[in-house]
Amino acid sequence: MRVMRLVGRSVLVTAVLATAAACASAPVRPATPVASTLDVSTAIAWVDRAAEYQALVRQTYGQATRAVETAARGRAAGTWAVILDADETVISNLAYQRDLVRTGQAHTPASWRAWVQQRDAVPLPGAQAFLDRVRALGGRIAIVTNRLETACDDTRAVLDRRALAYDVVLCQPDDGPSDKNPRFEAVAAGTWPGASGPLEVLAWVGDNIQDFPGLSQAIRQQGAAAYADFGARFFVLPNPLYGSWE
Repeated sequence: MRVMRLVGRSVLVTAVLATAAACASAPVRPATPVASTLDVSTAIAWVDRAAEYQALVRQTYGQATRAVETAARGRAAGTWAVILDADETVISNLAYQRDLVRTGQAHTPASWRAWVQQRDAVPLPGAQAFLDRVRALGGRIAIVTNRLETACDDTRAVLDRRALAYDVVLCQPDDGPSDKNPRFEAVAAGTWPGASGPLEVLAWVGDNIQDFPGLSQAIRQQGAAAYADFGARFFVLPNPLYGSWE
């Protein structure tokens, strides 16, 4: 779930951002980057070039893999699942954001739609290995994304193109709420199309606090105990580019 100094000193986040709600196929949370007081180019450079970013992403997926391996012991294949976000969790849209900054263009519904239709997003480090391990252990994989339903076929297609395993992709209904909790519940209850029954969800992976059941930015005021599931069932990836923190 994405972001400080300029590539030309004039490209501010406000030049790159448009409200995602105005975008017919973009996520409801900002589909492109960044808090209005920050410069997107530094954040893009950090995600693109920093060894620390690569280390954090690989570390998170490694922790998630070990946790799932432990939790899956003794559970029958097909009875449990993991839930992941798509953008900036399984796949990266960095190239799209980088091009906006390079050309000095703003994010628009049309530019996002064109990017999604190109199906050029790439896997985050460690994502493919994690998904393959879940499959090998007998788990089901649900991708719950706030890309709109009209973009869902392209989302499945890019996952297929990058050989990223999944059993279901649940997008945000075009005229429905961005709240993911009903879709989380559908995975657990086994009520999504093609489901074979209820599933125990062993882990969630995401880059936005709202990628985890029942959580929002309000957790910041709730004390250390509210974070107990992180590193155990919840695994969060760094995203300085955009998110509900803005």
